[in-house]
Amino acid sequence: MGSEEEEEEESGRIVRLGSYGGKVRLLLQPSREEEEEEESNSGVDEAEAAAEETMLLWGLQQPTLSKPNALVSQSSLRFSLDSCGHSLSILQSPSSLATPGVTGSVMWDSGVVLAKFLEHAVDSGTLLLHSKKIVELGSGCGMVGCIAALLGGQVILTDLPDRLRLLRKNVEVNLSHCDLRGSATVMEFIWGDDPDPLLIQPTPDFVLGSDVIYSEGAVVDLLATLQQLCGCGTTIFLAGELRNDAILECFLEAAVKDFVVGRVDQTQWHPDYCSSRVVLYAMVKK
Repeated sequence: MGSEEEEEEESGRIVRLGSYGGKVRLLLQPSREEEEEEESNSGVDEAEAAAEETMLLWGLQQPTLSKPNALVSQSSLRFSLDSCGHSLSILQSPSSLATPGVTGSVMWDSGVVLAKFLEHAVDSGTLLLHSKKIVELGSGCGMVGCIAALLGGQVILTDLPDRLRLLRKNVEVNLSHCDLRGSATVMEFIWGDDPDPLLIQPTPDFVLGSDVIYSEGAVVDLLATLQQLCGCGTTIFLAGELRNDAILECFLEAAVKDFVVGRVDQTQWHPDYCSSRVVLYAMVKK
């Protein structure tokens, strides 16, 4: 551990968060005096924390210099990945990318990073998913949710109504003929709508999302949904592509008002599935 990380750990910036046993770097560590300040004054610290984080990511990782989609092939009709002793074959629909706003028809690097992070964290003992209730938002092709189910989670994969056909097909193709430790259910869910009782009763142990921070409008609906889904015992993992620093900063500034947010360093990821174009956050409700 370097001296800078040691200083951050001593100051409380490097911590364990929620049900994740690994260490994360907190974006905002308020003092007791700051917590007692009026809400109108606390926004300055939230904005500064969000700006500092985005500047740090773009300065250190320099995502625009890295190749996009380095871990996936979006032109192929299938994406293959070995995980949990199984060879997954994820069906894709590359032609759907021509439709504006449709991005869940193919795999993205952030989904691969999140899926393999979960597997690596379980294998290393920093995460326990067996028998845990897991809700995945914006499941897309379904790879993350499938791997979470293979790791023993009771997973509900959700997406918009027009995305469910491909999602259901991938769950069936990859999980119906294997010795599944967990379970996988596909459900329609539109962010911002009242969640189905099955999603919140009981509250999830984990909420997962990859590439879900993509516009300011989506940020508002995503955070409203996280507020609805999550209880005090819920741990959130969100992985995202570093494309637009303004949108990420908008999300972080809003998120730290109601959630404790920590960035999972790449040293905690699966060593073979890292990308400087991807960031991974762990979050818990304040």
